[in-house]
Amino acid sequence: MLTLGLVNTYDKIKVLDAHYRSIARAAPIAYSYGFALALFDYPFRMDAEELCDYVADRTTIGRSGQYLVEMLEHNRFFVFDLPKKGFQPQFGVPVVTTSGPDPKKAITPASLAGEIQKGGSYLMLVGLGHKGLPKELFERARYHLDITGKGIPLETCTAIGAVPAVLAALVGKKR
Repeated sequence: MLTLGLVNTYDKIKVLDAHYRSIARAAPIAYSYGFALALFDYPFRMDAEELCDYVADRTTIGRSGQYLVEMLEHNRFFVFDLPKKGFQPQFGVPVVTTSGPDPKKAITPASLAGEIQKGGSYLMLVGLGHKGLPKELFERARYHLDITGKGIPLETCTAIGAVPAVLAALVGKKR
């Protein structure tokens, strides 16, 4: 399984427009490229089904939450607190997306696509907010992926689109 994991680094208590808009934007991307969508550390105090309704009521993005609902119905939408130690094993190997990978943990998009082609399961972590991903996730993740391959930092929504699209294209080329 491939999972797009959004990690909230904005406000942990107050719900901001950026929270539900990121979900509405990520759902059609994850859906169209066959990824599951997992949210970590969002300030919502509701289950995934309630969150689908909440997002649908607040935006028209993603056909007003249609893709999010379909993902929920197919067990591809999840909501969690940020795990203290390790991520849920069903999501596979955690991969930090970053423009500055640690050379010891760096993996190229082509190499990761090759591992996916072999049946590997990966959790692609994207930070939501100007702070990026928490530093402890860089230590915990097995791999660091620069989706551009050129060290170019991407805005959150751009990364949400680029990571699944590039990997899907590379995996498709290997078939």
